[in-house]
Amino acid sequence: MVRNIPLSVFSVLFTFSALFGQEVTRTTGTEKWDGGNPSIQSSAPIFTPPVSPVRTGAEWEEIQALTITWTSYQSVLKEIVRNAQTECKVIIVCADSNTVKNYLTSNTVPLVNLGFIQAPYNSVWIRDYGQNWGYTNTVDSLILMDWKYNRPTRPLDDAIPNYIGTYFNIPVYAMSQNPNLLIHTGGNFMSDGFGTGFSSNLVVTENPTLTIPQIDQIMDDFMGISRYIKMTILPYDGIHHIDMHIKLLDEETLLVGQYPTNMSDGPQIEANLQYVLSNFNSVFGTPYKVIRVPMPPQQSNQQYPSQGGDYLTYTNSVFINKTIIVPTFYQQYDTTALRIYRESCPGYRIVGINCNSTIPASGAIHCITHSVGTSNPLLITHQPLLNTFNFTTPYLVSADMYHRSGIAGGRLYWRTDTLQPYVMVTMNTVNGTTWTANIPAQMPGSKVYYYVEGTSVSGKVQVRPMPAPQGYWKFLVMGTVSAAEVEAAITLGNIYPNPSKGITCIPITSSQDIYIKIGLEDLLGREVEVIFEGDMKAGSKNFFINTINIPSGVYSVSVQTPSGKTAQRLLIR
Repeated sequence: MVRNIPLSVFSVLFTFSALFGQEVTRTTGTEKWDGGNPSIQSSAPIFTPPVSPVRTGAEWEEIQALTITWTSYQSVLKEIVRNAQTECKVIIVCADSNTVKNYLTSNTVPLVNLGFIQAPYNSVWIRDYGQNWGYTNTVDSLILMDWKYNRPTRPLDDAIPNYIGTYFNIPVYAMSQNPNLLIHTGGNFMSDGFGTGFSSNLVVTENPTLTIPQIDQIMDDFMGISRYIKMTILPYDGIHHIDMHIKLLDEETLLVGQYPTNMSDGPQIEANLQYVLSNFNSVFGTPYKVIRVPMPPQQSNQQYPSQGGDYLTYTNSVFINKTIIVPTFYQQYDTTALRIYRESCPGYRIVGINCNSTIPASGAIHCITHSVGTSNPLLITHQPLLNTFNFTTPYLVSADMYHRSGIAGGRLYWRTDTLQPYVMVTMNTVNGTTWTANIPAQMPGSKVYYYVEGTSVSGKVQVRPMPAPQGYWKFLVMGTVSAAEVEAAITLGNIYPNPSKGITCIPITSSQDIYIKIGLEDLLGREVEVIFEGDMKAGSKNFFINTINIPSGVYSVSVQTPSGKTAQRLLIR
């Protein structure tokens, strides 16, 4: 077992010369081995599933290390190191550690919180070939999981998870031998941390000898993915990895790239999004929240991928504990994307790194990084409270907390003014896992900011959101506004197509941040379907409904705000 490898082996260094060349793309090209024969062998993987149930971690959970491979795009890699080393250890897979250290030092990057694995490799795309991580029994033992990398001409890359397992003394469970052989890549996978996984159908086409149920079973056996959501591949995304256009920000929030209407992969992204929203709820049993971020054209020619431009993306970001690193390209779109991240993830340090050098090879920040979860997790999950019209009764906050030693206590912190200190409320539990406390009722117009904290029996303390107290969840106690204010705030554009039978777009413009509810009603005013309910930021946004399974007839789409409602007729064929 890998666990029994002596720690002294980690101090052994590999020594060989580096042969640096231009980085190959994620899809094609002639691979080059940047290295020679290692001094020690990597650990042997385990080819059978873990005996205990597995929970694959989510990106926003605590990690002990970020991993990168030091080859091309060193100007990008050094900035990743600079910004990650304050959050966790940075493990650099390389041909020669001294060469890396000299480069970092010459570029004013401190040589702190770094580790080096001198091992042979083929490419920089460690997200695709690197380790997945998770825990047995929710938060018990940390393990690594490894698929068969879908680039057979890069065999050295495929072995990197075993070296990382050796470095950390963590067992590696490999899906690389029959009957558990699964070809897959990390850029085409994301997890909510509670058994739901997302991929494109590339995972199906790359495993032609497996049925979809067989793929699902391997993912469940090795990674605890009991619900595996797969989406249609995009026509202009040559690698078909979902990290190029979608990202989970938490258990229920999807950050989704958005193209101009009918441009490039826009139609298929919208169809995929509606497929997810129409067929799946979050782990909390409620519809996923969706935040849109622009997919920009290439700066030099203002062309989108369907016109020959590069596949610029802002969803190809990475969580590193309290920091999120986002790829940037040029100011016109960067400022919008970074603002969206800051508003969506308050308290996180949002760092942009220019990726114009990497994006022609179909990759950015997420593609060239991976992570290793903490070995001692205190897991906290909570569904944030929504805006409310309730100003008379307390607001119940409930959070589930897990630690292998058990949870000794929980605390809720809340305030209504960011310039004032938080008020602490002791949380109570009836089962040792679910902890609750109340925030007192607040007057209409109040904004409530809050976070939760847990302490394990062994003494570990963790907060959620992770950047708390600088980070927080918030909700608004809704007040009343005049009808004139509502009319001025909301404009319902022309719904299209109308008549409808399928994906239908509902354009809405708001002059201010406002809480809205969009619904489909029949001629008697009865609610047929809730299309969206929640906060809308000032600006224009498209909402969607799939009418394919709704009986033909005349309906209305209504948009309700705290003090009024507007509607538009919709004919469904």
